Amino acid sequence: MPQTPHQRAEAELTAYGLSFPEATSGPGWTITRALYVRKKMFTVFGEKGERLDALTMIMKLPISAEMAEELSFVRPARGWYKQHNWVIAHFGPDDDIGAEMETLKGWLKQSYVAVAPKKLGRMLD
Repeated sequence: MPQTPHQRAEAELTAYGLSFPEATSGPGWTITRALYVRKKMFTVFGEKGERLDALTMIMKLPISAEMAEELSFVRPARGWYKQHNWVIAHFGPDDDIGAEMETLKGWLKQSYVAVAPKKLGRMLD
């Protein structure tokens, strides 16, 4: 059972993401964890050297990427990430990730719809 609020949040978000049609989980890049739809990554959890009481998430947000950049827990995206509307949310040990769960679930859904084949994406509407 996850110990920290960040680990519990990741477990809850992963379970939510896996409820989407044809969603699977697996390794991301190096030490990260990811959610996929038909072998296309739609969310990445973690980053190199991340502590157990922190969580980083990377998601594709074609609708709300600009708005998301204004939030305190969103890191500035650069290069390919910014060009393709991927957002990097980071929660440190002192951040209340629980207060942002509804936002993160909405972003997870938006990222899934952006990456999934249209037929699958429409199943969430």
